Amino acid sequence: MSEASERLSMLKEPLAKRLCEVLDKCSSKGWRRLGEIVGGDRRFRVSPDDMELCSLQVLELQGSPSRTLLRLMGERGCTTAHLVDYLQTLGNADALQCLRPSALQILIQPQSVALICGHNLRLSCHAVGKSPVQYQWFKSKEEVPNSFSSDLVISPVYLKDAGFYICRVNCGGAFQFSQWIQVDVLNVNASCGQRYHSLEGRLKLVIQPQSQRTHVGETLQLECGAVGRPVPRYQWHRNGVPVPKATSRKLVIPDATRDHGGRYRCEISSGAERMWTNEVDVAIDDVYAIGGVLGSSEFLLNNVPEQLHATDKVALLIGNLSYQNHPRLKAPLVDVYDLTNLLRQLNFQVVSLLDLTEAEMRNAVEEFLSLLHKGVYGLLYYAGHGYENYGNSFMVPVDAPSPYRSANCLCVQSILKLMQEKETGLNVFLLDMCRKRNIYDDSAPNNVLRVTANIVFGYATCQDAEAFELSSSGLTNGVFVRFLKKRLLDDEKITAVLDRVAEDMGQFDATKGKQALEIRSSLSERRALTDPILPGDGADLAHARSLQWAKAHELPESMCLDFDCGAQIKLGFAAEFSNVLIIYTHIVKKPEDMSFCQAHVTDFSQDLDVDPKEMNRETPEETGIYLLSSNLPQHCLYTRVSSLQKLREELVFTVCLQGTFAAMDDESVHWSRSIDIGKPLIARLDLNRPARRNSCLQTCRMPHSPSHSPCHSPGREQQQHHHHHQQHHVSASPQNHYLDVHEHQGAVGGCGDSFYAGQSRSEPAHDSVCGLSSSPGRLSVPIEATDDIQELQTVFINSLQLQPQ
Repeated sequence: MSEASERLSMLKEPLAKRLCEVLDKCSSKGWRRLGEIVGGDRRFRVSPDDMELCSLQVLELQGSPSRTLLRLMGERGCTTAHLVDYLQTLGNADALQCLRPSALQILIQPQSVALICGHNLRLSCHAVGKSPVQYQWFKSKEEVPNSFSSDLVISPVYLKDAGFYICRVNCGGAFQFSQWIQVDVLNVNASCGQRYHSLEGRLKLVIQPQSQRTHVGETLQLECGAVGRPVPRYQWHRNGVPVPKATSRKLVIPDATRDHGGRYRCEISSGAERMWTNEVDVAIDDVYAIGGVLGSSEFLLNNVPEQLHATDKVALLIGNLSYQNHPRLKAPLVDVYDLTNLLRQLNFQVVSLLDLTEAEMRNAVEEFLSLLHKGVYGLLYYAGHGYENYGNSFMVPVDAPSPYRSANCLCVQSILKLMQEKETGLNVFLLDMCRKRNIYDDSAPNNVLRVTANIVFGYATCQDAEAFELSSSGLTNGVFVRFLKKRLLDDEKITAVLDRVAEDMGQFDATKGKQALEIRSSLSERRALTDPILPGDGADLAHARSLQWAKAHELPESMCLDFDCGAQIKLGFAAEFSNVLIIYTHIVKKPEDMSFCQAHVTDFSQDLDVDPKEMNRETPEETGIYLLSSNLPQHCLYTRVSSLQKLREELVFTVCLQGTFAAMDDESVHWSRSIDIGKPLIARLDLNRPARRNSCLQTCRMPHSPSHSPCHSPGREQQQHHHHHQQHHVSASPQNHYLDVHEHQGAVGGCGDSFYAGQSRSEPAHDSVCGLSSSPGRLSVPIEATDDIQELQTVFINSLQLQPQ
């Protein structure tokens, strides 16, 4: 175990004694201030009761508050590296010196990694010493040529570069070796539709096993592969049972017998992450003599049916939480994040976006449609407020007025119509929203859809019902995704997967009689989300569109910044969503005479959503980074930058370095650097541009409908009238949408008097979100029923006759 990862309980007694003496004697930068700093870290939180326990130690003969505090921190998993970080924040140079008696220390160890052939490999090892530090990298026992930097970069990486690496660090007459790390290089055939983009070391499945049919006596070989940091571990399973000693990417069974047939899949893990490959069939046939020739290939029959495939897979995931005029939601944040990771395992190109306005949603849909072409599997998931009128579902943007109408929202069936024009292979809509009728929207849609046998709708709830999210102090999924994520990777027809989700939801006591999954489908083939990707005739066009998608997922390269004072700062980036960027700073090197050093970022564009109170925090959770926290490097300052779709120019910000020197009586000195990282992630697509009034809007409603005014939002007088009507409507029929479970629950969607997590359970709803009627509305229109469309036209004509002159 390295010194940096050593538990506090393993500190040698002389060192611990000296450290405690320093902390006990110091008043302003002693144990009490250290406890306050650690108390803000959720990983090793120190409570007020713990601090009181430490204080009581002064009553003992040889009691030490610092020793008790360090013991509590060690019991909760704190390491010496964590303590060094806290002492740096504390600014206690004497305490830091107790932990750094060595002339040479390795602060950042290299990490094992698995990546794809042709990509860039970067291994990092950073050390500090009393004199300049030199580096030399080795692969096994051989020196890597020209590898004298703290970062070993191989660009591009090839299969021959796979192996074990180590770095030797020299400082004067002292030297240390880093830990050994493994580099695994995967050869992924791009023509098979596999893709990879930077996930900051997250586990990503890139090679799926394929079904096999072979013969007795031949060699059976299955292969899978994943990229990530550290190198993933593998365990093959046959018929649900682990295969002994099958812990490699490739499963090779020589001289196969009939007993080796069955269903195989592999469990892949890396750190705290775990995933499964598709389950595939392996058939081992006997070899028969036909016409005197044993095993002649022209006489062997292969009855495996042709497998369906996609020419590509594209998914758009939208989660709206922070509504301007309606109750805010919580679950879409976790739901979109979880589904993004699952769909990427199925080789979908995923665009995941949070909190979009109407114009941004329309532009995002337009970009999504541009990625579709013949044979593509398209999937749209939406979580947020919504409603349903006459069988048409409407998604509500975060800037929708109150009340809202179809002109302020996006019609899902309109998007389906545009998808059909692309001749897609499969159209899947997963709508996690309410389906109450909107009494303020009496427009009759004009969506005449083509008859195609490739449409699947998965509604989180039934018609005229609500979809719920579980309310808790932490982050949790909505009810729909809670069960969907357990089934999404199943190698089954998509409707069969949704059927199982519906069965699982039906067993959930909290939502019995309140929420039930509804499935509508015109699917005539056994199409599954796990189907392989085989590019069609327009492979070049598909490749160009894939580049367009990849452009929206490019992360800035991490960089090291050197300041005039001799300090070196590492600036890193990670993506939480397609429009949410994480920036973290880490002190790599600081001068010996500098007693305190800290780097933070500031001066962001006003277009972005960056809370100054949550910038440059010592833990990811403090800045709102809950989902990626376990995958980010430690001992950094973190900043979460959201709403990247609003960025109009390049992202420019300032990195400020603050340092104190003992020779200057610890007076703070500041340095700054301006950083331009271009347009990261989704900002490159300029979703902030004015939305064109294209078919995505025009097909949402009948032309010249008298229920729509030229403007989007009702006027002041009209708004006041509707607002009064809303209150009267709700008070006449109050409802309680909380579910009687261990956790409070609220409704997801813009439903009349729905609660969201955080409202008082006992307080009746007094302000309707969108004036949605709680009475049963019109029956939903089947996807492709011309009779019902004629009926809608009749309703529309009748509505014209009822309009006042």
